[in-house]
Amino acid sequence: MSNIKIQSIAIIGKQNNPLYIKNFSASHPDLKYHYIAHTSCDVIEERVGTAGPEAADTYLGLLYAMEDLDVYGYMTNTRVKFVVVLSVTNAIRNTEMKNLFKRIHNAYINQVCNPFYNLDAHKEVLMQNLILR
Repeated sequence: MSNIKIQSIAIIGKQNNPLYIKNFSASHPDLKYHYIAHTSCDVIEERVGTAGPEAADTYLGLLYAMEDLDVYGYMTNTRVKFVVVLSVTNAIRNTEMKNLFKRIHNAYINQVCNPFYNLDAHKEVLMQNLILR
């Protein structure tokens, strides 16, 4: 998984509110990744709607390609969405992406299970447990 070059990570709440958006790229402005995160919500809703309410796989795969970026998605059973944006130059296998999304999901769970974290405060989720390589 060391060959994955992440451009951006977004965590979007069940009401499509951004909980966390982090830009790791110096070549694109933050606003572009906010746009990608919000447009991916529509694609995720389409995929989940066509798959039915009891889709077993939470990994949604490649959502779409935009210019020089690939957008991947994952949705938890509580309808929290994770979006990862990668550079097109990376050749990524689905197993690598599934493992990455599981790591992000585990870091999110650890943060939400913190008794001092308030979900209703709409604060940015701090991803201290996630180590990106």
